[in-house]
Amino acid sequence: MRKGSVWVEERKAGTIEETDRGYRFSYEKDYLAMKDAKDVSLTLPLHDEPYESSVLFPFFDGLIPEGWLYDVTVRNWKLDRKDRFGVLLVACKDAIGNVSIWGENER
Repeated sequence: MRKGSVWVEERKAGTIEETDRGYRFSYEKDYLAMKDAKDVSLTLPLHDEPYESSVLFPFFDGLIPEGWLYDVTVRNWKLDRKDRFGVLLVACKDAIGNVSIWGENER
């Protein structure tokens, strides 16, 4: 299964991964221990247990480019148009806001 590192303001906050049942997001224990740790989103507040979902979490799906930029991303990286998790891993390293997603061994 594929995984991505979730970064908040240049700090590794957690991991998002595919599972047999969908997706899992979990915060890093070191990140949770920080006094100034911030939630990845309002829908994924700081929590020591993993979040699980049968569909890609709406917050992460919202980071993915749309429209013509989505088309360019899929074409340039030769991705399946229906593989939104794959697009998330390659196209959201410099997303709008303070959250970025990096492939498992990229950063």
